[in-house]
Amino acid sequence: MRILKVHNYYTAGGGEDTVFQSESSLLRSRGHEVVEFLEYNSKIETMNKAVVALNTIWSRPSYQRMKDCLSETKPDVVHFHNTFPLISPSAYYACRDVGIPVVQTLDNQRLMCPASSFHRDGKLCLDCHGKIPPLPGILHGCYHDSRLHTAVVASLVTFHHWIGTWQTKIDAFLCSTNFYRDLFVRAGFPSEKIVVMPHFVQSAPDLDFSNTKNYALFVGRLDPEKGVWTLLEAWRRLAVPLKMRGSGRLENELREYVSTHEMKHVEFVGRLDEQELSALTGNARFLIMPSEGYYETFGMVIVEAFSRSVPVLASNIGVVPELVADGHTGLLFRAGDAVDLAEKARWLWDHPVEAQKLGQNGNVEYQKRFTPDQCYETLIGLYEKLRGSK
Repeated sequence: MRILKVHNYYTAGGGEDTVFQSESSLLRSRGHEVVEFLEYNSKIETMNKAVVALNTIWSRPSYQRMKDCLSETKPDVVHFHNTFPLISPSAYYACRDVGIPVVQTLDNQRLMCPASSFHRDGKLCLDCHGKIPPLPGILHGCYHDSRLHTAVVASLVTFHHWIGTWQTKIDAFLCSTNFYRDLFVRAGFPSEKIVVMPHFVQSAPDLDFSNTKNYALFVGRLDPEKGVWTLLEAWRRLAVPLKMRGSGRLENELREYVSTHEMKHVEFVGRLDEQELSALTGNARFLIMPSEGYYETFGMVIVEAFSRSVPVLASNIGVVPELVADGHTGLLFRAGDAVDLAEKARWLWDHPVEAQKLGQNGNVEYQKRFTPDQCYETLIGLYEKLRGSK
């Protein structure tokens, strides 16, 4: 099968870029021909900002470029990941004009929240969910702290809602969790078109995870919504070694906090390659995901931990309870509650045999739900169904 994969790369690499690359590699490894239609946000610095704003809503060049690409490559299906801002939804119309089925992955909240985060002023915010146009987001300037920039995103969402793009020009949506599927349905997306397909990670059979499991681990951005302040507040109550791998807006403040409070059991880990990070995860006693004030879009670090038989201690918010079964594959704590986090971290540390069993259960869950095979079967089954319907 020939698949055209469409993606607008972000300036700074992120999870959506990784998903796009992983799925493309998976399809190629199974013998399919993958053609790529790409844009790069790094181009924006040299472009006229007014033109970028208009093209975000409807890009005539993208429409024509897509039409030419379809004529040349003749794919069986077109799979979109991110179209914002340079590709625009106009590319869907080019596919519809020549009768090729369209799949859209829903890997961010942009079509429900102009900030694409459900996060404002340090708190969870659903003020724009289900509202067309999303006026609260414009009022607060939620995208890039700018009412003008937010108005562009809001115009994109509103215009294509009004002309029925999401309802009529896309044959199927892919969503990584039932939690987000429900949010999209409540925001007006057609429920019958949304297919749930969790993301996958590769197993690591060649790595040795046999050390003494002598630390807890945090992997993620060092940003407020990741719950890192709650994490360190909890760790002031503990003597458990903690490794923190990541960077972000709070990195310098967090390092200063650790130094000021002489938290010698907390270590910041520098940049690692893929194999080193895999070993760091696999050799942890447990992984911590303390997100608060917003909904994670998936939680790839949880699946990484499960694939390496490491249990997860995570905040009970958003998608997390769908991934972590409390008392079976890990433990859940109240989001933002440092005392609850500390108590459950202490229990995992003091009960290594029980923690190991939770990790083993997590690996069973990984084998059932999050391997490349599961993703491939769902993906190719959907492609075949759409190709047959056309």
